[in-house]
Amino acid sequence: QVQLVESGGGLVQAGGSLRLSCAASGSIFSINDMGWYRQAPGKQRELVAFITNGGTTNHADSVKGRFTISRDNANNTVYLQMNSLKPEDTAVYYCAGDRGKRIRVGGRPDYWGQGTQVTVSS
Repeated sequence: QVQLVESGGGLVQAGGSLRLSCAASGSIFSINDMGWYRQAPGKQRELVAFITNGGTTNHADSVKGRFTISRDNANNTVYLQMNSLKPEDTAVYYCAGDRGKRIRVGGRPDYWGQGTQVTVSS
């Protein structure tokens, strides 16, 4: 089993920055893809960005150029640096991990964190 714990959410003004962290523990050797998702009130959960074990990244068009996903395999942590935040970025952000490649193909990952709230005020 794998446990994922997010941190770093909070309240920020539009234009500001936050960095989310996701610490993984347990059978971390089994994890391949890691990703960040978000879910705003009344909306479906959406993939924000993912990173493969080899370091290849992909970001949703809505955050491209503003958000950056990165991975520190030595410390079993994945980050999401969020800059130029907008009110529409307000959501609960979830970290996820998969033993395979499901995140990159739109599938459901094996493991989820509990989520961290990000609120961007205008």
